[in-house]
Formats: sequence, structure tokens, C-alpha cells
Amino acid sequence: MGGFFGAVGKTDVISDVFFGTDYHSHLGTKSGGIAAYDPVIGLQRNIHNIENSPFRTKFEHIFEEMKGTAAIGGINDTDPQPLLIRSALGTYAICIVGIINNTEKILDTYFSVTGGHFNAMTGGKINSTELVAALINQKSSFADGIRFVQDTVEGTASILILKEDGHLIAARDNLGRLPVLVGRNENGFCVSFESFASSKLGYAPYKELGPAEIVEITADEVTVLQPPKEKMCICAFLWSYYGYPTSSYEGVNVEVMRYRNGSIMAKNDKENNNLPDIDYVGGVPDSGTPHAIGYANESGIPFARPFIKYTPTWPRSFMPQNQQQRNKVAKMKQIPVHDLITDKDLLFIDDSIVRGTQLRETVEFLSENGAKSVHMRSACPPIMYGCKYLGFSRSTSDRDLITISTIIELEGEKGLNHLEEYSDPTTERGKKMRQAICDKLHFASLEFQTLEGLCKAIGIPECKICTYCWNGKE
Repeated sequence: MGGFFGAVGKTDVISDVFFGTDYHSHLGTKSGGIAAYDPVIGLQRNIHNIENSPFRTKFEHIFEEMKGTAAIGGINDTDPQPLLIRSALGTYAICIVGIINNTEKILDTYFSVTGGHFNAMTGGKINSTELVAALINQKSSFADGIRFVQDTVEGTASILILKEDGHLIAARDNLGRLPVLVGRNENGFCVSFESFASSKLGYAPYKELGPAEIVEITADEVTVLQPPKEKMCICAFLWSYYGYPTSSYEGVNVEVMRYRNGSIMAKNDKENNNLPDIDYVGGVPDSGTPHAIGYANESGIPFARPFIKYTPTWPRSFMPQNQQQRNKVAKMKQIPVHDLITDKDLLFIDDSIVRGTQLRETVEFLSENGAKSVHMRSACPPIMYGCKYLGFSRSTSDRDLITISTIIELEGEKGLNHLEEYSDPTTERGKKMRQAICDKLHFASLEFQTLEGLCKAIGIPECKICTYCWNGKE
């Protein structure tokens, strides 16, 4: 994943972009960067690796190194950015958020038409931001170039550009899978992935870009270069998992949605006689916690935090990049509250269950500290398809998913023809999958939020929500 923030004003905006970009640190931990425009200096850029140190510590001297009335910044888990590009369209800086799935196809066409080249990394991989810039540069204007990107890229690409005249160009991805917000204050405008970053810096909401919408922004005005398309397919995991609690997307606050979601799950358990006899409801921190609060409030069972995540030295759950190290860090961060664990029956809610590795270790940790039983609830439906639009699940294959691997163990390859049944808790296949996962991960019981319940908690029409991970519908 990743996020970006940009600003353009009548006076220096480096401070706003520094803090605005830092507010996206929960979305990526590999690299961060800032590009700025100053009428005298021109375009400047600074990029740092942030795998072992927070963004703010790597850019603490940015106020001495950069100045400008327009700037953009990005944080991501993939390629370094912003990039500075020189082309027939001029010199500009560019950030993107998303994933490109048809890179090789685009490269084959590009090489056959232009005979150009790209800077390659180890293994021949290229920077996705550079690829997007190369597509834009094939057209005679930024708007036409971005439209070409939207028509060409299979995946997702929201784009933020800083031109050499100090103007910003922002574009939301073709189906609006990710948010792009424009804010306004007395000095000018900002562009942000996370809405709270904008409001915290004193920008009032100006507009939320629609799917594929393109705007050009100066300190004085926002000009629409391409109006929004009607079809939207926004990622539901923004609310259930990786969106920041204080942000809102399409007018729906993340924290409030999670309370609603937990409440709906508790109602489902009560209606289906699945509400276990437990002492406490807890959330797998951090994103599972508000779902658990909603569940506890609805069920009447006390909410508690039987273990606390130690964050002073490992503040971000995405860190580090290596999966084995991430699992080790996740385990080391769990500090037990013995009075809330020993001889207690517990129910935990996690934002999702992907591979199940960390959850198995969490349950083992709770058992080692005296828990009598651990029931598990997932705040989203069973994940049956790895994300191909944002790459959020990190799975290299659908067979890495705990659901798919379990189905194959139960029924072999033919089981993959019955994914809808396995998703349904009322069918024999659905019951067998849940029990098999319980046995594998040592849960006392397991249930998932329904797709209907998740969409109800979000509160916007299901036709506007991406549900691919659960039902394979594009």
C-alpha cells in the first residue's frame, strides 16, 4: 500500500506536506519522499528508506533543505517516490498509490512503439511510478496522459503530480478503489489520501474526487480536467482494516463503521445461537479493537484488553518487510495482562483472517498465559481470492489463504468449485471449513462477518464496494 499528500499555497507549504505525509505512515514502511517547487530554485526532491526508522526522523531537516509554495510527498511499501521526470510535457514530480498487474504487457507494447528504456532494479523489476510517467508522457497533455494510464493499467493507480509551474494535478484511480480528497484553507489547497491528515492541518473539505476524476490545482482554484465516472468500486478494507480510525471515506467514518460492524456480528451470533459463554470480548490490536467494542456493546459482554501491543520500539504493524521477521515482531509486541487471561474464556475479533499465521501464534500465546479458551471472529467474510487490485493481502498465491488451503485439505481441488458454499456458515461445507480452521489454529469457535453485514456497516450501496476478495466479483 501507500499514501500521498500534496499542497499548493501562496506561501511556503513544506511544513504542511511534511506533517501531511507523515500522517500516512500507517500505510507504508519501505520508503518516503518529498518533492517541492520554488519559483527561484525550481523542483527539488528528497527520498529516504524508512524501513528501520519513522518518516519524521529521516526528514527532520527538511525545513533547512527544501522550500516551496507547492510540494507533494509519498509513503509506500513498494518503489521509491516521488520521481522527478523530464519529458516533452516538461519536468515534473510524480507519486502514485496502487498496483499495476499488467506491467510486462505494457512494457512489451512500450518497447515496440518507442524503443525506449527504463532504469531496472534487481531481477529486472522497474519502478511502477516510472512506468506510469512513461505512459503519461506518450500523450500531449497531462490530462490525456492520465486518461491513457486509466485505460491501460490493470490494477489501481491514483496519481499526484507536481508540475514545474507549481501547479498540482491529482487523479483518482479509474474505479475509485482508493480515496483522494481535496481540502482548502486561506493559503491554498491540499490533496490527501487520508481525510484526517487534511483536517488536522487546518484544511476544510473542498471535494472528494470521484472515480477517474482529474483536477488541476493552484493556490487559487481547482479546475476539473476530467469529470468523475459513475461506476465506483471502493475497497471495503479501507474501513475494516487499513484505513486510519479518524478518517472518513465517501462520508463514512472508519471508527464508527467498525463499531457498527462489531454490533452486527454480535446480533448475528445471538440470532444464530452462536454467542459463546465468555468472560471478555477483546480485539486483536489495533484494527480489531473497535470491532470488538461494537461486539461487546451489543452482546452485553464486558470489553477488555487481555494483552497490550508494545509500540515504543515497533510502532507499526507493517514492519518489517520480511514475513518471518514480522511474525517474530508481532509475537514480541504482545504483553499479557495475566488477570484478564488466566482461567478466562475469551472472544477476540480480528479485522480479517488471511493466512492465519499470526492468529495461531496469538492463541498459543494466550493459552501459554492461562486462557481456558479463545473464540475468534473475523470482521470480514472468508477471504477466498487474493487481492489483485491493491495487493493488500501480500499472498503470492490464493493457495496461501487459510480458507483455500483448508478447502483443498478437506476436499481436494474439486472443493474450489464450491467456494460460495464454503463461505456460507449454514451449509455443511461451510461448517466443515470453520471447524477445520478451528482445529488448525486452536480456536474454540470461529465465525466470519457476512458480506451483507459488512456492506450494511459501511452504509453505501454494495454495487459501489469492491467485494472481489470474498466472492470474486469484479
